[in-house]
Amino acid sequence: MSSSDAAQVVGARILRGPNLYFTRPAAKLTLRVPGYLGAEPARLRLLAREMAVRAKDTGQPGTAARRGVVLRIVERAVRLLMREAGVVRVGVRVRPGETTDEVVVAIALNNAGRAQAVADGIGPLLNDLLGSEPVAEVFARAGAHVRAQPLGDRVRALRPKVPVVAVTGTNGKTTTTRLIAHLGMTAGKRTGWSSTDGVLVQGEVVEKGDYSGPGGARAVLDAPGVQFGVLETARGGMLWRGLGTAHNDVSVVTNVSADHLGMDGIDTLDQLAEVKAIITKVTKPEGWVVLNGDDPRVWAMRATAGGRPWCFSLDPESPSLREALDARGRGITVLDGDIAVLLPGASPDRLISLVDVPMTLAGLSEHNIANALAGAAAGLGAGLPREAVVEGLRTFTPDHRLNPGRMNIYSVSLPQGGMATVVLDMAHNEAGLEALLRVGRGLVRPGSQLQLGLGTGGDRTDEILVRMGEMAGLGADRVQIQHKEHYLRGRSMEELESFLRQGLSHVGVLPTASWPDEFSGLTGLLTAAHDGDVLALMTHSHWATLHQWLMRNGATSDDASAIRRKAVVARGEHEAESDIAALWSLEDDAARIDAAFALQQRFPKDGRVLYELAGAHDSAGREAEALAWYDKALAQRIDEPYRHRALIQQASTLRLLGRLEESLAILDRLVADHPDNSAVVLFRALTLHDLGRDTEALRATTMQLVTMSAEADVQRYLNSLTRFTAAIDEV
Repeated sequence: MSSSDAAQVVGARILRGPNLYFTRPAAKLTLRVPGYLGAEPARLRLLAREMAVRAKDTGQPGTAARRGVVLRIVERAVRLLMREAGVVRVGVRVRPGETTDEVVVAIALNNAGRAQAVADGIGPLLNDLLGSEPVAEVFARAGAHVRAQPLGDRVRALRPKVPVVAVTGTNGKTTTTRLIAHLGMTAGKRTGWSSTDGVLVQGEVVEKGDYSGPGGARAVLDAPGVQFGVLETARGGMLWRGLGTAHNDVSVVTNVSADHLGMDGIDTLDQLAEVKAIITKVTKPEGWVVLNGDDPRVWAMRATAGGRPWCFSLDPESPSLREALDARGRGITVLDGDIAVLLPGASPDRLISLVDVPMTLAGLSEHNIANALAGAAAGLGAGLPREAVVEGLRTFTPDHRLNPGRMNIYSVSLPQGGMATVVLDMAHNEAGLEALLRVGRGLVRPGSQLQLGLGTGGDRTDEILVRMGEMAGLGADRVQIQHKEHYLRGRSMEELESFLRQGLSHVGVLPTASWPDEFSGLTGLLTAAHDGDVLALMTHSHWATLHQWLMRNGATSDDASAIRRKAVVARGEHEAESDIAALWSLEDDAARIDAAFALQQRFPKDGRVLYELAGAHDSAGREAEALAWYDKALAQRIDEPYRHRALIQQASTLRLLGRLEESLAILDRLVADHPDNSAVVLFRALTLHDLGRDTEALRATTMQLVTMSAEADVQRYLNSLTRFTAAIDEV
């Protein structure tokens, strides 16, 4: 290889704000140096000595030891070049690139022209250094060339004149950004924010598109009259262009989890955490760095952060909270169901109960509880009034209006009859899928199913796709695959689906269908759904289309009270469970019936309430009236276990009224559906006795006792008792 091929610049960019390498603008150069990696040890040792680089052992060509020496030589070459160009003090960072012969060089430069001159000159310089020309002459010539080029425009990061909150993380950053912006508006501030949705001021879209980079920051802060800025900050913008602002008043890091690994030289979670930490390093010293104390990589960012630590944690006993308070910082957590702020040496300040925070989805959404903690801390840290933060938490709803694409929940009439719940969420990685499955499962009423529309972008690794398939198979009752045709990212649908299917097969699940796009996936799920099912869809660019279609076709967007009701029902309870319990604590029959009627007035077509009203009449000995109410109750939906109990009580009431054949018909169906239910067997035996079929009643009751008893003596004589019971003859 000739010396002219020894090194070349394959990438050059200006990072116009704080970045992975410096807290100020820099030039980032990517070089390929195969000539240095493959040079003879003696030649490299001589060059290192002439450049005053300590390299006693230069390593064999192509080895890791050689790579380390080459990195030091390249760094020294850049510093000597800048010195010859008249720049005495300059920051230089050198890192390994994505391939063995690749080197990344970052230089803290404030002038675009100087950065371009260095980019143009460093490749020829490195090539010449491996030639026969004296090293001093090579540097003198290269330095003179750089010095002769115009400085060009000065590169400066925007210096905000209003309070700014910067938000990053793998999951939750868009929701947290929207929440903090809502808190700002609730406080009466003219608020602008940027995110993956665009640039908004006071909730009105100024620019549509992905503005989670420096362009969004500039657009927000340049908007007329903005008094408070909230900037979602994605990894891509930080890596490719740097931060959009020189500093912030509050920084928030929600979490760090596996996503987009293997891109832009970021291959590990530790590397990803280093990128996310950029916003914390430029927080003002008097500002606050709001960090997830439940994520060790995030909490470790406090060591290099510019501001004071404010820890948020779901665990009130977390050591991270104690560490924050010991450092004269603050904490925020959940205490006895309340969001509470912790300050050193003070009693907890309880802001609001979780049940009054709609974005937590009645407590189902653990990740949104964390987002609420982070958002509240950021609002308070930015100087928003406490009462505005509390009111903002109370009024920020997770619907299509305030938080589109994030856990939006709908009630939908099914074409085949009944109602289903649809959850649309832009879950795109393992953490997002886990959150979606948790919320979906928490809305499934007893006897119904969670059906999942599984799909993600093609820029996930094969391993992540397989794990998402495993998670889907374990977390949902049925899975349909739905593709995102615009986000295949170089994969074919067949390839992407093969990895999802591989993960599903690991847990013994097969997808029930596969769809080419999200809309087909939604309609497919609705067609397969039954009354009470929850349909959870991982959506992306088609969210607006799906939302509009649902609303045109009669769906309703669930508000906080509707979500709370569904969550209560999913637990097998009723929203009036305490009133029902109070009803049955009454000893007076008339008072109990009056209380049941009062409940029925509040819930006139509620099957569970009608069942309790029937039972109140039954317990008072008013069987004929009870029977009419049982009929009305069973005409409505009643979830288990109350439905089969209503049938048992209906059959018992029919027996007491002398309608024995009707009673037996109901109990025959029940014993077929619930063969292990001893109460059904016993009530059936009573009806058989009244019909004069005592032998059959005895045989059924004895067989149930023999089958279900765990007593030692019954087990000891099990074979004999089973044989004797089967031999009981009809009289």
